[in-house]
Amino acid sequence: MSDVPPRRLALLGGGFSTEEDGLLDDWILGHARTPRPQVCFLPTASGDAPAYAERFLAAFGPRPSCVPSVLSLFGRTLDDPALRAFLLAQDVVYVGGGNTANLLAVWRVHGVDRLLREAYDRGTLLCGISAGANCWAEASHTDSFGPLTALSDGLGLLPGSVCPHYDSEPGRRPSYHAAVAGGALPAGWALDDGTGALFTDGLPTEAVTRAPGARVYRVEPDEAGDGVHERALPSRDLRAAPEGGR
Repeated sequence: MSDVPPRRLALLGGGFSTEEDGLLDDWILGHARTPRPQVCFLPTASGDAPAYAERFLAAFGPRPSCVPSVLSLFGRTLDDPALRAFLLAQDVVYVGGGNTANLLAVWRVHGVDRLLREAYDRGTLLCGISAGANCWAEASHTDSFGPLTALSDGLGLLPGSVCPHYDSEPGRRPSYHAAVAGGALPAGWALDDGTGALFTDGLPTEAVTRAPGARVYRVEPDEAGDGVHERALPSRDLRAAPEGGR
């Protein structure tokens, strides 16, 4: 039996910042490696907005099933060894939304990109919404620079590209289709709001939804080379009777 833990990350189309039912957050906690996981929120993409951190703590603090914390890099207090020790001690790292390009730049200045790769290899579950979903892939569809565009940058832990807000923001779907069809972005994963997708060692292992009709999609260039093939992943409805997450 191998002692190497599975490397897992989850893309979220919702959670505490957009929904009140907590279904997607409960789903994440159900996949943590311990019964009472340490869960760290990184609000870097929002510039460490205090209200965002407060909302996370208000949602996760009352849960007896986890130990929440927030890591601020704009007001950083930990030196390099302490920062590494803190991040590697987390069972779940939850990344918030905001500006994907800014997020990646700040992480690299502080070495957080390298630490998250190390945590991932050690079995920490990485997850996030919007920019916090984009960051894990090789590339993403983002409005970091204003208009929707292809960003050929990311941590590269998930092969391909990611497009969040697939069904809720005007222009997302056609713009992502055009980017994938034209080669500006590699094939990838598109998330409707209210969904989640779990990947293990880079492969999809579960998709879930908490909203009627919301799905996670695989989007690839079609064989003709002038369009895309879009396929919805089979999804488990989190509003139905719960299943064991472990």
